[in-house]
This record gives sequence, C-alpha cells and structure tokens, in this order.
Amino acid sequence: MPWQTDREWSEMENWIILVLDLFGTAVFAVTGAVQGVRKHLDIFGVTVLACCVGVGGGMLRDCIIGSVPVAALTHQYYLLICIAVGLLTFASARYWIRGRNIISICDAVGLGVFTAIGAQKGAECGLGFTGVVLCGVFTAIGGGMIRDVLTGRIPVVLKSDFYATAALIGGAAYDVMFYVKTPFLYRFFSVAILVTSIRMLAMRYNVQLPVGGRFTAKMRSR
Repeated sequence: MPWQTDREWSEMENWIILVLDLFGTAVFAVTGAVQGVRKHLDIFGVTVLACCVGVGGGMLRDCIIGSVPVAALTHQYYLLICIAVGLLTFASARYWIRGRNIISICDAVGLGVFTAIGAQKGAECGLGFTGVVLCGVFTAIGGGMIRDVLTGRIPVVLKSDFYATAALIGGAAYDVMFYVKTPFLYRFFSVAILVTSIRMLAMRYNVQLPVGGRFTAKMRSR
C-alpha cells in the first residue's frame, strides 16, 4: 500500500540522517581532539574538546528549536563516538600533528555534512527561510566556536576565514531545494558537497572576507 511505502521511505531517511550525523560527529571530534593535542592538553582535555566539537553544534541547534532533551544526551552513541575518537587521537598524536591538510579536509567535510543536517532539521520543524539557514549554520559552526573559546583563540568564524559563509550559502540552497520539493537524498548530498567544495576552494585559493584591521591600517597610513 502507498502509506506503507511512504512510511518505509521516511524510516530510511531517518536512518540515513542518523548515519551521516554520526559520521559528521566523528569527523568534527577528530578536529577538536587534534587541536587539544596541539595545545598540549592532557588526555582528559583532548577528549573534552573532541566531545565539544563533535556534539556542540547539534546541542546548540536543538536548544534553539526546542528539541529537548537534546539528541546528544538521549542517544549515548554520540558521546561514545566522541570519547573513542578523542582517546584514539591522543594515542596516535604523533601522526596527527603533522597532518594539517588531513585535518582541514575533515573540517570541510564535517562542515558540509552538519550544514545539511541542521538545515534538514530546521525544515522538518516548519521554520522559515532564515530559521532553516541559521539551523544549518549553528549546527556546522557551534562546536568549532566552543573549541576555539576553550583553547583561547578568536573563533575562526569571526575572522577572515570563508567558513560560516559557506554554511550560510549551503543552508540557503537547502531551503530552496526543500521548498521546490527536491528529493531528500539529492538535496542533502548536493548541499553537503556544495559547502565542502566552497570551503576547500576557499582554502586552496586563500579566499577571505574583508578584515576590519586592514581598513584601519589604511586610514592610519594616510
């Protein structure tokens, strides 16, 4: 019967989102753990950063849209994955310290996946265009901002890096495709690939947004 087909398809979508959410969690947890290793934190500190980056964005999004208790606290595998990633990264620290390119790629992939996941959850809640876009952005950048604050750095999203802007573009693209009823898998992977590609191209060609200090320096030089 049609309703059975629709229900099975909905269950498959939920399963795919869960798998990709766990994948993005693991990828972002790696970036947090590596940052902890580079800051010479102990094994507990490295694991904490892995957890903060892995689930921080999703927790922020869930709190904003009222989806409580948040997924990271109701499903134990999110934190278990982050803890496992943190411990493994700490144990293999010497291999990660020099892998800047690998970490940058992981960060870009996580950004794309989490933007799509956040936008999808915003769309499911019936939010408007701005809400869907912001859900994608908060999910993608929330964990990284927590990581940077804990390690004493200005968050990447507030500097010249083309980071949050990529998530904004992806969130907008997702909402447009959701509005025109583009098939789920197509819009999800299209947005994830779009955001990842934008981020990697920005890193490759050093694309940056204007920085306030540059204008100040120009005014002083006159």
